[in-house]
Amino acid sequence: MTSSPRIAIIGAGPGGLTLARILHLHGIAATVFEREEHALSRPQGGTLDLHLESGQLALRKAGLEAEFRRIARYDDQGGRLYDKSANLLFSDDDADEGERPEVDRTALRQVLLDSLPTDIIRWGQAIRDVRQRDDGAYDLLTDDGSTGMFDLVVGADGAWSRVRPLVSAYKPQYSGLTFIEFGIDDVDARHPAISKLVGRGKIGVEGDSRGMIVQRNANAHLRGYAIFRVPLDWAEKTFDFSSPVSARTRLAAEFDGWARELVALIHASNEQIVSRPIYALPVGHHWQNRPGITLIGDAAHVMSPFGGEGVNAAMLDAAELARHLIEDSDWKRAVKLYELAMFSRIVEPAEQAAEAAATELSHIGLELTLQHVQAHLNERKSAAPSA
Repeated sequence: MTSSPRIAIIGAGPGGLTLARILHLHGIAATVFEREEHALSRPQGGTLDLHLESGQLALRKAGLEAEFRRIARYDDQGGRLYDKSANLLFSDDDADEGERPEVDRTALRQVLLDSLPTDIIRWGQAIRDVRQRDDGAYDLLTDDGSTGMFDLVVGADGAWSRVRPLVSAYKPQYSGLTFIEFGIDDVDARHPAISKLVGRGKIGVEGDSRGMIVQRNANAHLRGYAIFRVPLDWAEKTFDFSSPVSARTRLAAEFDGWARELVALIHASNEQIVSRPIYALPVGHHWQNRPGITLIGDAAHVMSPFGGEGVNAAMLDAAELARHLIEDSDWKRAVKLYELAMFSRIVEPAEQAAEAAATELSHIGLELTLQHVQAHLNERKSAAPSA
């Protein structure tokens, strides 16, 4: 590459940091702008399963495979499916040799942060506007004024991206599903029955037009999601989230008629109970190339969490955009080629996520989920090397 553009990456999530890391390895400077004040200013979310062909591939390109293996939990890849009476319908407890190990979001982010010079990231810099100059470059504006001039601005700033409106008028639409998130601390010591119910991985339950997903995180923590198909304002009208005791009691009441050992998951939860409406951009979302502006991750193609493609897709976006910028002497052409390939690549996982969201909590939802997990197990076994 004969010359490098001045690059701004908006957002210090896994996608933005992966892009910055790979570019840094190849001597291409980039500045990352993050609205959070520091790395631990807010919880980063639950556990992730990084896929071999996307998230793990990006980490290999970033030279962080060994660091990833130190934080990956290969023994937490199991999965179980229950009905509302706590009857076990499916179990895959022998998944520790699978290729999609779990990793906590906070740990993954820290690995990426540790791999970058500290002066690359500008914390506490919420971008309010991106304005094009007469010479084609862009100024980034914060509440404190301009942060500098850049040739290429990469929106890695999530579902409600401030950069996206520069290339696309589309906004994420509510899927009809709302997750109520809860957590259980020190589960192995304090709640051994719940620990045994969940096992080493995650469980799914569905019945009476509602559902529940509970995932094992590091440090004996469980993160759960109660799932409802409801209007967008239902959760705020139904729960008093300012009172954890009230919210917990009301949430447990929503599962009246379910087995006691399943409702016990809610009763054991801590004070962090929050509503998470699920949004998605339309399948096939794309835009006309605009020199100097592009998007990766949720900013480009936010989808429902079913299938676990979000972070994996974001990190693969980062790796692919970096590859094009590294290999092509014309950075504007490199961005255009990245976009064309990404638009095509993301259609299939977006379709699958949209279909899963559409069928979740349907009258045959449990049957469809059982078919899916059985098919996934068969696929994994067929791909495993023979002894």
